[in-house]
Amino acid sequence: MNPTPEPAAAAASAAAATEPAPAPMPLPPPGPTAEEAAKFVADSEARLAAMNVDAQRASWVQSTYITDDTQVIAAKENEKLINAGVEMAKEAAKFDHLQLPYDMRRKLDLIKLALTSPGPSDPALTAEMARIGSELEATYGAGKYCPPGKTGDDCWDIGEIENLMRSSHDPQKLLEAWRGWHTVSPPMRDKYTRFVQLMNQGARELGYADVGVMWRSKYDMKPEAFAAEIDRLWNQVKPLYDSLHCYVRWNLTKKYGESVVPPGQPIPAHLLGNIWAQEWGNIYDVVAPPKANRGYDLTQILQKRKDIDELEMVRFGERFFMSLGFAPLPKTFWSRSLFVKPRDRDVVCHASAWDVDDVEDLRLKMCIEKNADDFTTVHHELGHNFYQRAYNTQPFLYKDSANDGFHEAVGDTIALSVTPAYLKTVKLIDTEPPASADIPLLLRDALDKIAFLPFGVLMDKWRWKVFSGEVTPANYNAAWWELRKQYQGIAPAGARGEELFDPGAKYHIAANVPYARYFLARILQFQFHRALCQIAGYQGPLNRCSIYGNKEAGARLEKMLAMGKSRPWPEALEALTGQKQMDATAIVDYFRPLLDWLDQQNQGKTCGW
Repeated sequence: MNPTPEPAAAAASAAAATEPAPAPMPLPPPGPTAEEAAKFVADSEARLAAMNVDAQRASWVQSTYITDDTQVIAAKENEKLINAGVEMAKEAAKFDHLQLPYDMRRKLDLIKLALTSPGPSDPALTAEMARIGSELEATYGAGKYCPPGKTGDDCWDIGEIENLMRSSHDPQKLLEAWRGWHTVSPPMRDKYTRFVQLMNQGARELGYADVGVMWRSKYDMKPEAFAAEIDRLWNQVKPLYDSLHCYVRWNLTKKYGESVVPPGQPIPAHLLGNIWAQEWGNIYDVVAPPKANRGYDLTQILQKRKDIDELEMVRFGERFFMSLGFAPLPKTFWSRSLFVKPRDRDVVCHASAWDVDDVEDLRLKMCIEKNADDFTTVHHELGHNFYQRAYNTQPFLYKDSANDGFHEAVGDTIALSVTPAYLKTVKLIDTEPPASADIPLLLRDALDKIAFLPFGVLMDKWRWKVFSGEVTPANYNAAWWELRKQYQGIAPAGARGEELFDPGAKYHIAANVPYARYFLARILQFQFHRALCQIAGYQGPLNRCSIYGNKEAGARLEKMLAMGKSRPWPEALEALTGQKQMDATAIVDYFRPLLDWLDQQNQGKTCGW
């Protein structure tokens, strides 16, 4: 039986019974809807498309007319694009919880990951970051080395230094040129440190631990899975590199002596014919097999031919793509591109392909010289241009390659078809060399293609460590050379202290261009080449295959290119090759005759470092 309530309690209870019920709590506002997501994507895509054209035009002028004014203009346009990208990326994240159609979800993800240099939400900090980025690239582009007692026109720009390193085998001259170019980068050191701080702040605001995690998130897989994929592919090709390194080193020891190139030690970086020791083709004559005969020297052929100038070298590349069924380049390509270094101004000579209006305003920026390397580079850069045009009917956010390695690989795939048979067809040589010339030809190719592989890995390995804080400004240089020793087995001649900034002597560090794409491109180009040769019905050694003139191979290539970034890259890869995983066995197939030969040559020699 319940006890009788006290009078006061009873009164309170009665009063409570007569009071109205409390008003219900207001419902939280509804979250973003699919309709809002669709409108956001449409508006953002249109806005980005328009802003991108403005930024491209400003960047083109800044790269081809380096002045204080053009740097400011380019920085301002880049700042606008970065600010808009940051704003849109944060807005896109609001729709993460929604179940959306494939295209909408993919475009939202692309908006979030579009920035290479993510800026902070504070406009002043983003402006600072954009200004530093422009200054770093301009410092590189205008970089010169003035030998003692030289000034003005007597100073060496990067082209002159590259030519010296390409042609000279005097170790003292090479060392002076190598050290000379590396004097352009120390002024970048503090700016780069600040640049990293600002980018990392922007990346964290977008939900990424650092810029490296953000970069690795752009490959249709988890960032840690992409890092593992790079390691997997590197381990597939490392035995090829180790064999080539061994062969090259003992030949350099034979030429320069053990005091200059000690057996069992890393190779001095200045002796490999390239400022960055990333490709070694320029020392072919030092390491060539005795009495080797490649049958022809393309550099000599180009230089002797008076009917072939820098423009005609580009025409060769265009005609190759046309032979596969692609339409010729637009007339504006020839009137708006930069093919030769101007005499009256500084330009960024680093070769690049441009799609200024995302439709037909295709351009090439390159200080072409008549040599075999630039003949190959022209094919590579036109690969970008033909890829850009193939996907120009896609929505703006899909106007890109399946992943950035694809873009780099396409032109190189075409260059693999620049075989002796092709050179004979286009009347650059009269006679196709016999099969006995394959080893010298493959060795020359390997000095570029295989030698590049570890450099392609370590560039971003260094930056990933910088972005994560594992490498700090206090050991930028030490960490750089530690990775170069680990992966490449090379070292500088003499100490390189922390007052220097040797990573900045490479364009892609100064310009903040991710580099894993170039490693992937070296793998993918052989995978593409093997597949296209099979489509063309070719039977024989893979290194002798050229798809020049094969419309069926061209149609299959066009099919993949036209997909742009509309599907995850494994689907684009499958459209061309029938495989969904990147596969380095194609590079082994291509160089198999050479690798067997190298293993024989290296018997009894000291290998490793």
